[in-house]
Amino acid sequence: MDTGAPQDELVLRALVVDDEVSLAGVVANYLKHDMFEVQLAHDGHRALELAREFDPDVVVLDIGLPGIDGIEVCRRLRIFSDAYVVMLTARDSEIDTVVGLSVGADDYVTKPFSPRELVARVRAMLRRPRRSPPTPNDSATRSKPRQVGPLVIDIDSREVTLDGAPIMLTRTEFDVLALLSTRPGVVMSRQQILESVWGGAWVGADNIVDVHIGHLRRKLGDSTSTPRFVTTVRGVGYRMGSG
Repeated sequence: MDTGAPQDELVLRALVVDDEVSLAGVVANYLKHDMFEVQLAHDGHRALELAREFDPDVVVLDIGLPGIDGIEVCRRLRIFSDAYVVMLTARDSEIDTVVGLSVGADDYVTKPFSPRELVARVRAMLRRPRRSPPTPNDSATRSKPRQVGPLVIDIDSREVTLDGAPIMLTRTEFDVLALLSTRPGVVMSRQQILESVWGGAWVGADNIVDVHIGHLRRKLGDSTSTPRFVTTVRGVGYRMGSG
């Protein structure tokens, strides 16, 4: 629906998905207070329907949903949407985190949580730039694709190829890779990566960087023992380039 407002004044849209109706309502109220337009869903099927109809900027998604669980919802969501996804989990276990992020989630929050903190993390994510592929008229201003051996990173189109074959990365995975590729051979600490990719307002644990690096390596077929693209510098952080 056309609100008549300028593009930069349009209200951001959030979809909250949780079968705990009261909790979903609390989160929705906090988001509305922060000037979001909010829709609610309490099961996976309805979540996917609303995601297509509502086209949210961010989805707050519980893992333990009836019917289609949050992991599968996120997997299907990524087929047609690039909305930021924050997974909610009642279990403080690494496997939930790894599986959730591996299907395209950008962040995770363990229950119980502070709705105020959740909104702050959502805002921090939304401050990250969302680049669009350049139009043909922009060809003169396109930046040169970055190359590390057979790996090519096109910043403008947000595309990555390895040996000429496309590599499908989530938005966050691409942002981490793009950041490391800005200064090949230079070590970046986890804190530097957090501040650049997740934003200065990030309040979660820094191991989220390690999780996304792990996903990148798997998709790039990179080895931790003999890396070609992303090297761990023990006790410091990561750098682009072989070990």
